[in-house]
Parts: sequence; C-alpha cells; structure tokens
Amino acid sequence: MKIEELLCLGNKTVHKDQTKLLLAILLNMNPLELSLHLNDIVDLEIEIKFKELLESLEKGEPLQYALKNTNFYGLDFYVDKRVLIPRFETEELVSNTNNYLNKYFSNNIKVLDLGTGSGCIGLTLKYLNNNLDVTLSDISIDALEVAKINQERLDLDVKIIESDLFQNIHDKYDVIITNPPYISYQDEKIEKLVFDNEPHLALFADNNGLEYYDKILSTCENYLNDKYLIAFEIGYNQENEVVNLANKYLKNIKIITKKDMEGNPRMVFIFKNIEINE
Repeated sequence: MKIEELLCLGNKTVHKDQTKLLLAILLNMNPLELSLHLNDIVDLEIEIKFKELLESLEKGEPLQYALKNTNFYGLDFYVDKRVLIPRFETEELVSNTNNYLNKYFSNNIKVLDLGTGSGCIGLTLKYLNNNLDVTLSDISIDALEVAKINQERLDLDVKIIESDLFQNIHDKYDVIITNPPYISYQDEKIEKLVFDNEPHLALFADNNGLEYYDKILSTCENYLNDKYLIAFEIGYNQENEVVNLANKYLKNIKIITKKDMEGNPRMVFIFKNIEINE
C-alpha cells in the first residue's frame, strides 16, 4: 500500500496525529515528511506492523506502549504497562539536576534514583555523565525488569536494587532524585488513557498525594552525605506542601522551586551545605 492509503486507513480508527506519528516512526521519518512521499509504496512488513499497532491504539493503548518504546532526553527507552510513560516534566527535572551536578559537585558523585520505574531518570544522568555512581531502586520487581532492559540497551554501568523506599538502601548519597507517586486518589483530572493503562502503584499516593514526600523527607538524611541535593518532581498544586514538609524535617537547607515549560511549579530542589548562587 501507499503511504497515503495507510494514512487514510489509520484516520478511520484513531486520531490523524497518532496515525501520522505511528507511520513516521515505523518509516524512520519526520511526520512532516510524509506529505512529500504520499505515493511511496510501503514494505509489506511495515504495512503489517502498522496495522497491528493501529489495532492496539484502537483498543485504547497508549502509542508508547504499543511501540514498546519512547524517546526521553533524546534516548530510546523500552516501556510497557509495568512502568509509567516518561513525561516532558521529568526531562526538565533531569536537565535541571544535571546542571546542578555540574555546578555544585565535583568527582565521585553518588546518585540514588528512588522509585526508578523505567530507569529513565538515573540512566539519563549516567549517560550525560559517565563518572556518576548511580543506583536505581524500586519496590516493583516488574519495573526493575524494565529498568534492566534499558540499562542493557544503553550499556550503562549502574546498580539496581529492589527496595521499598530506603528499606534495602545501605549507602549514603550526594544526590537523591525521584519522581514519586503524587496523584491524590480523589484527583478527578487524571486522563482516562493514563488511568486505564499506567501502573497505579506509580501514580497514586495517600495524604492528598503527599504520602511519599513525607516518608522520604522524614528519613532521607540517614542516606545522604553532609553536602547533598534532593531533587523532586511534584504535582502542579503541591509546591507549598512539599516545601513545608522539607522545612519540617530538614534543618539549615536551601530550597529552590522551578516551573515547567507550561508555567506550573513542578520541581523542588533541596540543598544542604551548598553555596547557591542563582
């Protein structure tokens, strides 16, 4: 079949943007290029794969799960229903944290990616700076299996630990970075596509979504060196609560909050024994 025919076929069952993106990925093209190649004949193998993936999308499966792949920070990560699909906000968390690492830390930096899921946070930081000593941890064995796939794909040397928060953590770190579950069970804004497909263990938390911030902040200094950085992704409406929890449990700290590209406060950075100049 021609590209134009496959696009028409896809548009009958899913949104045209999904059709374009799916076919462009399979053809290794930019979606904008498709209009220049409408009469090109697509290989039968790709045509069959396209139709199979269309069926998955029609059933309500996210594109990333259908493809078993997503792009994060320019890297290809394997994802499936065992882990969250990484978001743009998490890329911003990684970018800001990497800048702080380069600015305020020297060599032999130990980083703990707590609740790693697919491994996208810790593995990306390791990819950006191979000298980092990175540990990935998660309570979910299923999630750690996905993180292991991505570690092997990217050929990065990291430690992987099954742990319920700090339960099996015995080292001390310079940096703890985490995107914990932070959606309240009462939140009515969560998209149906997310609710129906992504693991609830990685999405929802008690105490209006603050459960894990409280648990982490109340005990984290037992696993941190004297000079440290804690980097949190937070819900769009949780800035004040997370900052208050940090000040409740931690002393002599400096806190910086940052907004995402849409102008929502989505990141909290907590520094100790670091002279901040920004």
